[in-house]
This record gives sequence, structure tokens and C-alpha cells, in this order.
Amino acid sequence: MTPIDTAWLRMDRPNNLMMIVGILALQGPVNLDLLEQVLGERIAAIPRFRCKVEKESNGFLWVEDTHFSLENHIRRIRLPGEAGQDELQRLVSDLASEPLNWARPLWQFHIVEQYQGGAAIVMRIHHAIGDGISLVAKFLDLADPPEGVEAWRADPQSEDDDAIGHGSTVLGRTAQRALGLSEAFWKSSIEYSGILWKAYLTMLSHPGKILDLAGKGTGVTQELARLLTMSEDSRTRFKAIPSGRKRLAWSQPLALADIKAISHARHCSVNDLMLAAVTGALRRYLEDKGDPTDGVEVRAVVPVNLRPPGTKPRLGNWFGLIAVELPVGIIDPQARLDEIGRRMAALKGSYEPIVTLGVMAALGAAPKMVQDKLADFLLGRMTAVMTNVPGPKNPIHLAGARWRQAMFWVPQSGNVGMGVSILSFDGHIQFGLSCDVAVVPDPEQVVAHFESEVEAYVYLTLLEGESVPVAETPLLEDPPQAPRRPRRAPARRKAAAKG
Repeated sequence: MTPIDTAWLRMDRPNNLMMIVGILALQGPVNLDLLEQVLGERIAAIPRFRCKVEKESNGFLWVEDTHFSLENHIRRIRLPGEAGQDELQRLVSDLASEPLNWARPLWQFHIVEQYQGGAAIVMRIHHAIGDGISLVAKFLDLADPPEGVEAWRADPQSEDDDAIGHGSTVLGRTAQRALGLSEAFWKSSIEYSGILWKAYLTMLSHPGKILDLAGKGTGVTQELARLLTMSEDSRTRFKAIPSGRKRLAWSQPLALADIKAISHARHCSVNDLMLAAVTGALRRYLEDKGDPTDGVEVRAVVPVNLRPPGTKPRLGNWFGLIAVELPVGIIDPQARLDEIGRRMAALKGSYEPIVTLGVMAALGAAPKMVQDKLADFLLGRMTAVMTNVPGPKNPIHLAGARWRQAMFWVPQSGNVGMGVSILSFDGHIQFGLSCDVAVVPDPEQVVAHFESEVEAYVYLTLLEGESVPVAETPLLEDPPQAPRRPRRAPARRKAAAKG
């Protein structure tokens, strides 16, 4: 197992499971026997999904499970009565709170019978297997080809075999092939872990040294120093210690063409508009609870895809992180949107994603005690994890049934108790929220506020009488790629004053 995947594997905690949860709703009628057969055969064709995790002195291995059985991983369940979204949300929330069995491959699917006239699949997959980008790509491979169910064939050259059963060293050639990395990267990640630990200890005893480096350093060194000297964001109810019980909720699908049109009229990206709606929803929730909102800043850590453009994602984790501060304290919707746009533009030339990828590799190569200490320190400055994953743009079928709706929830780590997920799928975009009950016991209220915030931008645009030429709107962005070299952030657009 690579150091990066090892880092995500070891982030599992009893009160915060490092597990990606997703649902896939299928339009009826659905042949459940065929669905179970097709899903089982196709998922078993992926080597990584037949492997369990074994610990050894130098790290972790992906090892073929000699007792692998689909009966342990794919189960059928029927919800009581007329199963709708509320019933499915309760089931998904319960499953998100249950750990996976580490004696087996770290995944499990539940096929929910008779859900809204069709069926649903609830998926639980450990983050060590892959990140959102690689898992979406892999599940698209499981879908029926245009010719139908019988035309599906397993990929005879599965890349997932590269990191299985070939020794333990993180400098092994197979690991290099699997992620396209050089031996120098793995060596530097081990050295990097020592640098990180020394810098952390230095900051505790002589904070001025790291502060000076953060202000006067350059490139990677300066970015690393900034991470270690980052202050905490606002203390809100969102920073409560997780209890281990999860609640999940999701919005109704929004027409992507409409969202593009509104973002075009407001001179912003789709991502900026979604972030502004999420920020407004968090503000409304705090106001509902009678909490202060003036000057509140909520910091979210956002994954950034670092794979080369145009390459097919392989299973595993290959992303950096950026910290985005959401201006919850701004009341005016347009002012909030402008500020988010300014902040996102300023991050585009940052080394932060590359640095954090190195941090994850270093933590995975370091002793677990070092990883836990540094992870707690860095994550203590965050309130939420937020991710945006582009899904398929066209209709997809599985076992002859159309994918009607899809959603996933990003896991949280350390003492972070809130995960925000945005997924585009088949001409629609959806918002999902995963929260610990100690943080937000009623995430459906935040989801409702999100939908209201989107409507507010629609009304604001219509009231201003702006044209919304859908054909000219920008496409939904893929997760931002790391820059090849730092560049200046673009100048802030001068927005007209709004009444």
C-alpha cells in the first residue's frame, strides 16, 4: 500500500470512520436477481475489491482474501412501508455509523428493494481503496455498455493489480508504476515526515521561527510554514467533538443548465455559486439556533485532483488539499458571492495542494503516533470537509436499469464533524451533507436552507432583469488542477453596487 493510501487508512477512529458512503437510485422496473448478479460479478473483477488489508512491520499490504465471498459484501434489504427519501436517509445514516469489517475487503453494498418504484444501492467503501475521482471512474466502468448487459467485459489489463502482493517497501517499483511516481518522491516523503515533525516541535517551543518562515519563505517552504501556523477558524457549534453517530441528508436534484445560467448572469463559476449557497445555508442554520454570525468564518478543507489532465484515474488517493474560508458572517448574497470568488481566485496559484499531497505521503510513511499528532493539529483548524466531484453527463444503466439519481458523502477525519458533498450527474447537480449528531443533529435543515439560497440567487437574477444565455454558460469545472508554476491571482472584478 502506498504511503498516501496508508495515511487515509490510519485515519479511521471509533467516532469518525474514514469511509465514503454513496447511494445509487435505479429507475424501475428493476430485476433484482439480475442486479445482484451483475453487480457482484463486475465488482469482483476489480482486484482491489477482492483484497483485505494486512499489517506488517514496514506498513500495510493489499492481500487477496482467500475466503472472499460476495455474500459478505452484497446484501439485500427492504425498508418498511412505502420507502421514500426519509426512510432511505435513516438507513444510510445508520450504515454510515457502522465500521467495516477489517478481516475482509473494506467495502459493502446494500441493495434496497422497492425504493420509489425501483431500487437503490447503498455503497460503503473505505477511503484507502480510492478517492472520489477514482471511484466514480471505476463505477462508470461497471455500467452497462451501449450494447446492453451482455456486452460488458472486464478490463483484462486492470491497473489495480500493480500494488497487490509484491512486497512491502514503499519504494517498490510496482508502487511507482501504480501511481506514476518516481523513487525520489517516495524517498523524499520519508524525509519529509521527519522535517514535518521537527517543524511541529520547533513551532511549539519557538513559534517565532516558523512565523518568520511563513512570512519570508518562498514556494513550498512558505506554504508548509503557513500550514503549521494557521490559526483556528471561528468557534461555532459546528466544531463540537464527534460522537460517532452520523446523520446524512441530500437535496433534490437541481437542473445543471439552470445553475450554469445563473452563474453566467452573476459573472461567477458554478463552483463559486455552490460555495456561496452552502455558506448562506450555514449562516441560516446558526441563526435558527440563535447563535451569533457576525464575523464568523468557517474553514473547509477541499480536495484538489492532482492527476495529469486526460489520464484515466486509477484506484487510490492522488489529491492535495486547500483550505477555503467561507464568509458566513456576510449577510448580503451578492457580497458573499463576490468575496468567495475573490478568495477562490487567490488560491489558484497556490502551492498548497502539492504541499498537502506531500504531507499525506509523509504522514503515511511516518509512525502512526506522528501522523495522529500532526493530523489533530492541522485538522483542529478546520470545521468541515467539502468536495465537488463531476459525474457522468449522460444517462447510465446498470443491469438494464437506468441510474436515476446518485449521491455520495465525503468522510471526515480527526475531530471534524461535517462533510459537504456536491455531485453533478446526468444534467443535474446535488448537494449532500454528512454530520455527526453532536455537530448537526438535523442536517436536512441545512439542506433546505441550501435550496432556499439557490432560489435566492435565481430571484435576484430575475429581479435585475439580466439575460441568461444558457448556451454560453461555462461548463461545470472539474476539480482544479495543480498549477505547474505559481502565478499571480487575477485582479478582482469590480462588481456594481447592489441594492
